[in-house]
Amino acid sequence: MARARGDRALFLRSSGEIERVKRTGRRISTPYFTLLVLPSQGGASRFGVLAGRRLGGAVQRNRVKRLFRELVRDVRTEVVEGHECVVFPKRDALMVPFETLRSSWLSLLRRQGLLRPTGIEKCDGSVSQ
Repeated sequence: MARARGDRALFLRSSGEIERVKRTGRRISTPYFTLLVLPSQGGASRFGVLAGRRLGGAVQRNRVKRLFRELVRDVRTEVVEGHECVVFPKRDALMVPFETLRSSWLSLLRRQGLLRPTGIEKCDGSVSQ
């Protein structure tokens, strides 16, 4: 998990930005995380990952933040512009394999229209390139 250059622009940093998304963003929950989405004034979409003390000790909180930052980096080129998102991981995110978490992440982003279309979706749910 090497850090890519320009990573800082991908993530929300200031508490004011995060609070704005928390106050006015649309909330979507899954078994593994809650995502808040707020349309912004264009520009690249940015993400914030918040792990509260309810999640566990510092080791668990840091681990789950690393997992979700990696998920964000995986989709950085596919995310549509003009959104600010905040992710609140849940405890169950630490208990499932990374691929399960990744599939839930991609599924939610796709359903919310946050990913660029990559192919033509067939009636059976598969995608042709």
